[in-house]
Amino acid sequence: MTMTPPRGPGPVRPAPRPPAPRRPDPARQRTGRLTKLVRGRWLRTIPGRIGVHAVLCLAAIVALLAVLTVAIGNARDSVQTIGHDAGPQVVATGTLYFALSDMDAQVSNILLIGRDHDLGIGHDESLRLYERRRAEADAAAVEAAQLAGSDPALRRTVQEVLDGLGKYERLVGRAMELDAQADHPPGELPAEVIDAYRQATDLMKMQLLPKAYNITLDTGAHVRQDYETNRSAVLTGRTWVAVTGALVLLLLIATQLYLARTFRRVLNPPLVLATLAALALTAVGTGLLTAQAGHMKKAKEDGFDSILQLSRARAISHSAFADESRYLLDPGRADTYEQTYLDKSLSVIQPDMGDRPVNLENYYAALEEKLSGYRAGEGDVPFLGFFGDEARTVERGREADALHRTLQAYRLVQRNDARMRQLASSGDRAGAVDLRMDRTSGAISDFGAYDAALTALTAVHQDAFDNAIRDADGGLRGWNAVPAAGAAAIALLILAGIRPRLAEFR
Repeated sequence: MTMTPPRGPGPVRPAPRPPAPRRPDPARQRTGRLTKLVRGRWLRTIPGRIGVHAVLCLAAIVALLAVLTVAIGNARDSVQTIGHDAGPQVVATGTLYFALSDMDAQVSNILLIGRDHDLGIGHDESLRLYERRRAEADAAAVEAAQLAGSDPALRRTVQEVLDGLGKYERLVGRAMELDAQADHPPGELPAEVIDAYRQATDLMKMQLLPKAYNITLDTGAHVRQDYETNRSAVLTGRTWVAVTGALVLLLLIATQLYLARTFRRVLNPPLVLATLAALALTAVGTGLLTAQAGHMKKAKEDGFDSILQLSRARAISHSAFADESRYLLDPGRADTYEQTYLDKSLSVIQPDMGDRPVNLENYYAALEEKLSGYRAGEGDVPFLGFFGDEARTVERGREADALHRTLQAYRLVQRNDARMRQLASSGDRAGAVDLRMDRTSGAISDFGAYDAALTALTAVHQDAFDNAIRDADGGLRGWNAVPAAGAAAIALLILAGIRPRLAEFR
């Protein structure tokens, strides 16, 4: 029997290796996250919800920054327009009417005194004032041309005034030349001198002065429109700042409450600071815009409007005073100049005459009646006109005192006018001329006192205008950077408050 030898152990086979783990496919991972995002599953996680709170808070902060920046920009534009650019320029154009009026007034004085060169303020002084007003008219016309900008109608009007002014000077030069050759006594002008002056003064009254007045009206209307637009934008911006700031606060409080409820913590210090900072930025920004709107209103109503109105009153008063000289030097047109004087006086102050006819005699009586018992800043205003508008807005104190002095000085000017016309109508033309041209105790010195009082009243409003603009400029100082810096600080505080909570899920 054959025995089979035992077999030894066979070769050991190695155990099969486990399959290598698959590497994640980046494209598939991105697709999965995108699918999760689209399906909103991330909103079911705490980090996702924290992220939503953070994004909403930061978006609201950006919105607050945007509306605050725009609103402050509108406030700055408003200050620039009425306080530094168009506003002062329009006030300067108001001197155009005054300068032209006083030019013609000085010419009438020069012709009225004739060869008596020392009468009134004197021939040389009247000529010097004439040249000074001529330079002021040129400067005012330049301001008006700058304000005209691309407005063709306004530019055309300015050019017509400049062209007419050159023609007026030529006519005045002819009248003065004839006046010097005539060597006449005061108030007794030869017919050829009167005719030459009529051409010059008709050009001034019929063309130059109405156009100069319209220039101031038009440019003033443009400034008022810009003011209304900018102020409305500031107030609208204030509303948006308040609404957007409230939204920021609500979102920050909601985030704070969510974190407190989720993580069992009472407060998140960075978020508390962010909330306080947002509240401060909103409150200060809203207060700033409110203050700016107030400064602009004061600058416009207490300053710009009153200055422009009083400058017209001054120009028309000077023109009316010149009508007295025209009344005396041109007897052929005495009735016309008397009616013109009355019309101008009524525009300055128009007292209630009741059923009485509107003439100078009744005007004098009504003026005395209404002004004798009136005290500026107290009670109802019993008259209309430029000073009536001023009296209805006057504030007690310095402004009311200045207006009271102006009104009393105006009464004296009208009393002198009444005396002068009585002398002239009674045949005493020499006495009328002496009263009108006396430099020490007559009409000229009294009118000078009235003009000084009116100038002082205008200065009160100029101070109010300057103070309002100075306050507005001071309030805006530094606000180019404050909104951006505040928004950045709030955003950093939000991120600092949320980041530690997110880190807990890593």
